[in-house]
Amino acid sequence: MKVKFKYGIKSYSGTLDEMTYGSYNDGDVCIGRKYVKPETTDNNLLMGDIMQNLADVYKKSSEFYRNDLYLFSRRNAKQNVPKGRIAPNGYALFLAMMYAWAADNPSTVDLLTIDIEDIQSTTAPVNRVADAIDNGYLPRVREYSDLISEM
Repeated sequence: MKVKFKYGIKSYSGTLDEMTYGSYNDGDVCIGRKYVKPETTDNNLLMGDIMQNLADVYKKSSEFYRNDLYLFSRRNAKQNVPKGRIAPNGYALFLAMMYAWAADNPSTVDLLTIDIEDIQSTTAPVNRVADAIDNGYLPRVREYSDLISEM
């Protein structure tokens, strides 16, 4: 549900008083839901390990690459996301790109063990945002030829 706060607070992210809040659209929208502690399963643990590995890859990527993802996310929000929908940010698009690449190459790409050196040392189609768009791992936007910073 959309949340409105008192006292000039525009948005909030985090968990407070049995509610979890998320801030979207640069703080213009706040979504709240009841906090539910998920049950831990083997799949949860595997997904957690994969997400931690991908977070490490993202953190080790160049500042220019992360900036390209940010620019791409803004263009994608304007061109591909319908009004009233929450557009994914650069990190969410990075994760979607990595999962799409792994799904396309299940025998060679293991998200649990991939590291930035593997991506940089090969001709990985996710090493540049423009290459990921050309290979169909990110949605196409009108202007993307300038998104060529390497990971």
